[in-house]
Amino acid sequence: MSTDFDGLRVLVTGGASGIGRAAADLLSSRGARVAVLDLDTASVAAPLHGFQADVTDDRSVRAAVSAAAEAFDGLDVLVNNAGIGAAGTVEDNDDEQWHRVLNVNLMGVVRTSRAALAHLRRSPCAAIVNTCSIAATAGLPQRALYSASKGAVLSLTLAMAADHVREGIRVNCVNPGTVDTPWVERLLAAAPDPAAERAALNARQPTGRLVSAFEVAEAIAYLASPAAASVTGMALAVDGGMAGLRLRPEGRA
Repeated sequence: MSTDFDGLRVLVTGGASGIGRAAADLLSSRGARVAVLDLDTASVAAPLHGFQADVTDDRSVRAAVSAAAEAFDGLDVLVNNAGIGAAGTVEDNDDEQWHRVLNVNLMGVVRTSRAALAHLRRSPCAAIVNTCSIAATAGLPQRALYSASKGAVLSLTLAMAADHVREGIRVNCVNPGTVDTPWVERLLAAAPDPAAERAALNARQPTGRLVSAFEVAEAIAYLASPAAASVTGMALAVDGGMAGLRLRPEGRA
């Protein structure tokens, strides 16, 4: 098993489930010491270290990041993964919903990065990886609010990469397609025909299936690793070809 993260100190927000948990487990298995920041850390057990935090609360974030950095004597990698979803067109979500989603998906990245930067500046191999989305680069139906929040994360990633490259901090993001996570399971369960909805989501991706959380975690690990020392300001799509491929209907040449 690869041990390319031996000695590295990693913090993952939203790391108790879904993509975040897959990333935390993978990085830990590859030698990293991993702190998980989440609203509920009851499921977080050794070798992971759980720190309760709410990314919408700056004081909570600063306290958790400080506690993790103190426990590890510093930080090398920050994975900004905490996020929430939203469905609907631009007229379906009220102002309160817009503020909430942007507060978590965008400002959560801002707050955690802001709290971690002082520690990352002291690392010889500092990296930030933001979990963005295919929704940042493709027009998806019924995802206006979510797409806007992830589009902001993509732009923020590029700006942060420019701001901090000369401080030795790389900043990149992953753009997953539709990932088989608890959030997607909840969306499917709420659909009038869950089986038909899952089939439609599968068909939307050229590979014909949902992306797994582990596949996204592998991409996060690459961007966070010393192997990607010359990669910054990039968005790595993990979407089954959804962003770049334009397939003809099956059976046509």
